[in-house]
Amino acid sequence: MDNVLFSKKSAVTELSAISEWWLKNTLDHQHGGFVGQVDFWGNIVEGERKGIVQNSRILWFYSESAMFSGKDDDKNAADRAFEYLISYFDDIENGGAFWEVSSTGELVNGKKQTYGQSFCIYAFCAYYRLTGNKLAVEKSMEYFELIEKYARDKKCGGYVEAYTQTWQPIDDFRLSDKDLNAPKSMNTHLHVLEAYSALYAVKPEAKIKEALAHVIDVFNDFIIDKSTNHLKLFFDMQWQDISKTVSYGHDIEASWLLWEAVEILGDSNKLAYFKPIIISLAETCLNEAIGEHGQVCDEYEIASQKRHEESYWWVQAEALVGFLNVYYLTGEARYIKACNDIWVFINNHHIDAKAGEWHWLSNMDNNQGSCIYKAGFWKAPYHNGRAMMEVAKLFDLIKGE
Repeated sequence: MDNVLFSKKSAVTELSAISEWWLKNTLDHQHGGFVGQVDFWGNIVEGERKGIVQNSRILWFYSESAMFSGKDDDKNAADRAFEYLISYFDDIENGGAFWEVSSTGELVNGKKQTYGQSFCIYAFCAYYRLTGNKLAVEKSMEYFELIEKYARDKKCGGYVEAYTQTWQPIDDFRLSDKDLNAPKSMNTHLHVLEAYSALYAVKPEAKIKEALAHVIDVFNDFIIDKSTNHLKLFFDMQWQDISKTVSYGHDIEASWLLWEAVEILGDSNKLAYFKPIIISLAETCLNEAIGEHGQVCDEYEIASQKRHEESYWWVQAEALVGFLNVYYLTGEARYIKACNDIWVFINNHHIDAKAGEWHWLSNMDNNQGSCIYKAGFWKAPYHNGRAMMEVAKLFDLIKGE
């Protein structure tokens, strides 16, 4: 596998494999939609709860992959995902999406994470582009208005992490147990950014343009540390940095998502301003984050100055897109070399050649011992599937020059 070639063909082949694995292994034929979890070995975990992050990401992926591939199976999966999300996650009474339901669809946790609402907007826009379904675009606008009404900080800028089911203040802002309990985070703003980019692309209205420009400015003013070319991760309400780590995966993911957002916004001044910033984010990641096997390492602890060498599937997927995007912007060969090294690493250490899909952790990071699920609350065909589509599109642009 060591000589595997990173190319549009290899990306499209892997995209097809990802799509087929999820179709084969995750359809919930008993309760509708998709199962809550498939374990490390590819077995469905009965009774596992279903989360909005996984389900919205599945809707996004199959909407996009259906447009990319033209396959009926992908379109049918997108229809299935949309129907389930609207039926079980959409809060008819209070608006927005619930965080979690049971395996049979009963409400478990109704909190409103801005992160989760954003992923729904992202997914609804993709489904609307695929189908023209009016409910999809109506819901995307409804969720946008809710975020702007409740989550946007009119005083200090940006967006607050979370609210109760009825959009009241909440004490625990965290997305997951590993996150700091902070009212604002880079991660949520990154996904507001991608959601608003997608929404503005399908509905180029003034209020959406203003909101997209706002979140881009938030990255520039508060999140990007221009002295280090890293992203700050957690903040108090006044944007004081309380981060304890640097996330290399988010640095490189943000580089290309920010570039995409500024392109969609269509502001030539912002494009000129952000281009060197985008390149610097990727360049710093390349200089600081590459492990001995060519992988992008996970994170860096600020206090101890320790780099964590572990390889997570999503980090490698986003690095492919981020580095290829900067190769497209600069033509510098070291970025395409980094992509090829990462692609070799993915094939050798993340893709499960026997059972299919990508391991959460590489097989060099005690994956057999940790046995993290193949599909679950935080793992959908979003990072790796999106990367394959974005890479294919970038190769077309590079070839077309």
